[in-house]
Amino acid sequence: MLLQGCVQHPSATRSNCALTLLREVKLTEYGAAADVFAPTKEDERSVALAIRARSGDYDDDLILEQLARNRVFLTDEGLAKLRSSFVIVVGCGGVGSHAVAALARSGVSKLRLIDFDQVTLSSLNRHALATLADVGTPKVHCIRKRLEQVVPWTHFDCWNELFNEQSAERQLADMDGQKPDFVIDAIDNIDSKVALLAYCHKNGIKVISSMGAGCKSDPTRVFLGDISASTEDPLSRSTRRRLRAMGIKDGVPVVFSTEKTAPGKAQLLPLPEEEYNKGSVGELGVLPEFRVRILPVLGTMPAMFGLSVANHVILKITGYPHDYLPSKSRDKMYDGMLGALQGLEERLARHRGVDAVGLRIPITQDDVGYLVEEVYRGRSVVTGLATRLALTRWRAPPEGFVDNRFPGQNNSLLHIRDLVCMTKEEATRHEKEVLKGDKQPEDIYDKEVVELVEARLQEEEVFQRYR
Repeated sequence: MLLQGCVQHPSATRSNCALTLLREVKLTEYGAAADVFAPTKEDERSVALAIRARSGDYDDDLILEQLARNRVFLTDEGLAKLRSSFVIVVGCGGVGSHAVAALARSGVSKLRLIDFDQVTLSSLNRHALATLADVGTPKVHCIRKRLEQVVPWTHFDCWNELFNEQSAERQLADMDGQKPDFVIDAIDNIDSKVALLAYCHKNGIKVISSMGAGCKSDPTRVFLGDISASTEDPLSRSTRRRLRAMGIKDGVPVVFSTEKTAPGKAQLLPLPEEEYNKGSVGELGVLPEFRVRILPVLGTMPAMFGLSVANHVILKITGYPHDYLPSKSRDKMYDGMLGALQGLEERLARHRGVDAVGLRIPITQDDVGYLVEEVYRGRSVVTGLATRLALTRWRAPPEGFVDNRFPGQNNSLLHIRDLVCMTKEEATRHEKEVLKGDKQPEDIYDKEVVELVEARLQEEEVFQRYR
């Protein structure tokens, strides 16, 4: 982009990066400042020391003394692994800044920071390193400037730009011939988040993701586990759903909160009515698909998420023993539900006088898991119960719902959007009265249930483009 030696030429000598930055006065394509304010004498001394330290003019005994507590905890071997590691942090706000600070203070020697945004006044309630003097400056350079005063030997590779699917290969590339040992996802934009996690999964890059810390306040409900186990968080749900549609249902460690909303707790604040009256709400965002509403954040929670993420990275890189919450594995339940759905389609075929021998349905175990967990949140649409679940058609199948054009092969034309989640008892009644009877769902269910189903099905249509 616009930061000479830091973004346009990330492979350039990073010892020149900070000084070059201090000379540039430009804006990024997002309207954010691409520079810091005039350096103070202290800044100039810190930059000079960092340049010398990164070139090797810094006593290693001093570094080991500063890292003494980590050294006795992780052992010499573990600390050596950490000191030689390369970690990429995407998103340098409340979560990412705390993660970077912890990693740098613990001994990670190479850190690539990626974020297009600048420090604002509202950032100061949760950012680990920003001060009032940093308002209006890029977050990546705010972090670099502060941490160079703490760990001058650390190489900070600053990318003041947006992460997206098109830039992933370039931004997650090697640093001086070294592949990243870990990538940290601290992004709050769903498109960029999914793109990052999918790229890392596809290319075998170790990654950990932070889910939403907004509207959370209970530190006892923050957990680290597989993404398949994350619950009670809209960002986590949307991320899981998009990844599952891409064939990624587990294998991504995440930090998440199980805290549920309740009366009196913080909620996503609505946009003022006057903003809606002005026209397209989407134009209010910094970028397409970015949230435009204010997200209430208690300053302590992003710190907990960021430190938890950094802790995981440190343990994994050093090989320190650790054991987290097990993944939620319900494959046996999904397999049983798939078998029951197969039986339902066969019964409906026979009820219509159609040959059901060899009938196949175009639904997989992964589809079942996706429907149960992501579309219906693991609950019956009728009563909200979460036990003895089954999938069933919402409406009676149309004529010709079995394709028998191929000899010896009968295919059900069942589609994922035809299905809803109920308890087994509810599904049995539904089959008798709606699927085989003469009633419509509207005849036997409350208006709230019908509207909930329609809302879920409409929501699923939006997500179908990612499948």
